[in-house]
Parts: sequence; structure tokens; C-alpha cells
Amino acid sequence: MTGVVTGLVCAVCGARESIATPLSWLCPNASLSDRHHVLHFESSVEPFRPTDEANPYLAFRRYLAVDSLGGSLGLSDAQRVAIIRSTDEAVSRVAGTGFLRTPLTRSDELSEALGFSATGGIWVKDETANVGGSHKARHIFTELLHLLMVEAAGRAPWTPTTRPSLAIASCGNAAIAASTLAAAVSWPISVHVPPTASVAVLETLKALGATIVVCPRRDTDPAGDPCVLRFREAVAAGAIPFGVQGTENAWCLDGGRTIGWEISEELGHFADRIFVQVGGGALAACVGSSMRIAGVHPKLHAVQTEGCAPLERAWKNAIATGGARNAGPRWTECMWPWEETPSSFADGILDDETYDWISVLDAMADTGGSPVVVSEDHLHRAYDLVRNVGGFNSCATGISGFAGVLAMRESISDDERIVVIVSGVSRL
Repeated sequence: MTGVVTGLVCAVCGARESIATPLSWLCPNASLSDRHHVLHFESSVEPFRPTDEANPYLAFRRYLAVDSLGGSLGLSDAQRVAIIRSTDEAVSRVAGTGFLRTPLTRSDELSEALGFSATGGIWVKDETANVGGSHKARHIFTELLHLLMVEAAGRAPWTPTTRPSLAIASCGNAAIAASTLAAAVSWPISVHVPPTASVAVLETLKALGATIVVCPRRDTDPAGDPCVLRFREAVAAGAIPFGVQGTENAWCLDGGRTIGWEISEELGHFADRIFVQVGGGALAACVGSSMRIAGVHPKLHAVQTEGCAPLERAWKNAIATGGARNAGPRWTECMWPWEETPSSFADGILDDETYDWISVLDAMADTGGSPVVVSEDHLHRAYDLVRNVGGFNSCATGISGFAGVLAMRESISDDERIVVIVSGVSRL
């Protein structure tokens, strides 16, 4: 079986990388001082025909860039499948679960609470039982598979006993996901966290063997998240980027697409809108690109909070400077760090910058969607409804997409079928 991903292209400058290039995290023109570049995957046009495998990385293997990489490096079908299966088994031993398709079901309770008809309503894609308790591991697993396939092909500039450290900037679910995967394969990892990181998260990271690097803001720091700044310095010194920002490692934009493909398979052309919470933007970017490949086009709404909404600003600026689609070359005109101190009940989507904004704008423009900025009242109401009416054990960040539905409810028909992703198990 040959994969359909043919290469990578920068959405900003147009530079290209072969799919056979090992460790192709960044655009060749990106630098420590210029991260206004991001590689996107290019695929041949073929019918969307996944298998019925329970493991999403096997079910959708043909459409994953990491499988095309392994094949281009000379690994056989059997070798690539074996790497996926054995790594998933190792993850299961650490996390208590491996990667499985997550449920997408109509919530009769939430549908009724919001006044939808019997044919419309709210369909919830529940990621709270996923590896690490959120969708984040979906993204990072393909980064890990990339490393292991490069090692298996004999193309890594290290041996299994001299592996450089992995690195991530995160104070929550992404840090836990990355540390879980690192522990599964005994790979060292440094997690760059803010001084405000919760005790519960820090204890979980310590139990997983991660090295914790606390990153206070320095007077000499430029605008942006100091954790990301310290993370970039670590990568420049030789660490491997292992997070969920496509600007730092394009391969996180591969595995996250399995979520969108599962939605496409189960609800597909019957979905009218999908609401996705946005911090760094990788989840919405992956959902948008996966549905384009699957040939389904529900309106995509990217949800941010009033306390940090750089994506909506970028959307408006892109429209004013030439259009929302293909806005990458206009990065400096559209996207920059949020000037105010980010603050919200949904503290997991307070990224100063929406790193993967280009793909998200493309997806909204292609589907007739739009960004949604929600109030704190919307978030608190959504939290109460999702947990106490819907019965989902999600954190405040994980219900943000549903808060977007509340904010737009008056403009949504009672017969529309709405998808929301609930992700981020409550650790309280």
C-alpha cells in the first residue's frame, strides 16, 4: 500500500520539502528569529476509503503523512504496521489505554436543553477517554511515529541509547500527552511550563518522568509566551520539538486529522456545522484539512474567548487585506501576539498567538464558517450544561466549542446538526 501524501509546502513562502526528508519539522526558511512559516502536507486526490481498524492510525494509514514517510524511507507495509502496533501497545501500558476511535453520539439531553428538533441537535465527539485525557496525544503520536520510522530506516543522527531530549511548551493536556508518549518509549522529555501551572498537572508530569522547566517572563523577552520562547531555545540547542504547534513541528498536523476523519465517516455529509475550540489552532487546522480530504464540508466555527482572541482579529485583517484564504504571505498584517494579559475560565486556550491560523482561516473560508468569540458567561453556562446535563467529565477548556454554540444559537436553525468536540478530562 502506497500513501497519498506527496510532500510538504510552506503556506507562507512556498518552500518545499520531500516527503522522504527525515526530521522535516520546519520550513527551510524558518529561523529562531522568524517563525512566520509553517509546512502543510500535499496529497494526491483519491477516494476516501478508510479501513475498519479500531486503531485510527491503522484505519486511516493510507492518508497519513507519517505512513508515506515510512514508505519513502524504504520501510515495508509490514514494518510500518508493526511500528504503529508496537508503539500503541507501549502507550497502553503507560496510559491504561491505547489509541482507539472515540465516540461521536447525539446528546439528546443537550439537544433538548438548547431547543433543537428531533432531526437536528448536538453530536458530541468525546475525547476525554483518549490517551492522556484529551485530543492532544492524537497530534503528538505522529511526531513519535516519525521519529521511530526514521530510526527504523537507519536515518536518525542518533541511536536509541543517545536520543536527544524531546521538548514541549505546555501547562496542561498537551504536556501530559507528550510526557505519556515519551514515557512509553523511554525517551527523555523537558516540559516548559509557566509559574502558574497547576499542582495536579505538575505532579502528573513528575510521575511520568518529565523534566519540568518553569518559565517566568523576563524583562528582556519579546512579545509572546515565555514558555514557547524557552522551548525554542531548547530546540535550537538540539532538543526535538514534540508539541502541538505546526509552526514548531509540522507533523502534529498529521495525526490530529484522524479526529476529523472519524467524524466524516460517522456523520459526514449530514453535519451542518462543527464548533472547535482554538488556542494554538492545531485541532481546528486538522479538522478542516481532514474534512477537505474526505470531501465533507460542514461550516467550521473556530471558538476563542474574549480574554484572548487573536484569530478573530486575523480573520478580519485577512479579509481587509486580500481575503481570508491563502493569507499566509500576509502573516505580519494578520496575526501577532495578543497584547493584553490573556485571561479566561477556559485557561487552556489562552495562547498569545494562534500559531496554526492559516489553515483555520482556509477551512472557515472554504466552508462558509466563521470565528466565534465567547463571553465568560457562555463558558460557565457551557461548563454547567456539558457536565451536569450532558454528563461529560470535561474541564473548562474542553467545553469551549459548545460555548460557541451557545453564542450563536439564535442564528442556528432548530433542524441543523451540530458537532462539538469535548476534550480535556477534568482533573479536579
